[in-house]
Amino acid sequence: METQQRVGTVGSWWTVSLPRHTDGRGSLSAVEADKALGFEIRRVYYLYDVPGDAVRGAHGHRRLEQLLVAVHGSFRITLDDGFSRDTVVLDDPARGLRVGPMVWRELTGFSPGAVALVLASRPYEDDDYYRDHDTFLREARRQP
Repeated sequence: METQQRVGTVGSWWTVSLPRHTDGRGSLSAVEADKALGFEIRRVYYLYDVPGDAVRGAHGHRRLEQLLVAVHGSFRITLDDGFSRDTVVLDDPARGLRVGPMVWRELTGFSPGAVALVLASRPYEDDDYYRDHDTFLREARRQP
């Protein structure tokens, strides 16, 4: 897995190319929790059957890091680190979005049948979440 493209001015998120192995039987991509990923995988979950007009996420994390992959279909992720905002479209199962801590994220525009896979650096911890955007912005802007 190699860094493909940096997104954002602060560098809190970037896209990564996942290995794609293709032959006559189809394609396979794998994610290994090594130095390329940058964190140990402690939780895996996926979103599916999401209505096209739904908003998922709408929160930030204090410590959690994630890799998000559109394993089927597509969706948009709007990212905000308190200083800059970007929107990334994920639509290739061999490309992921690496999101560091202190980034607000909103997932929207799910295509019919889309599946979003999320690999996380920590188990679910309620106290790691920012659920109020204004509170997130105040704290994100105080980061060194």
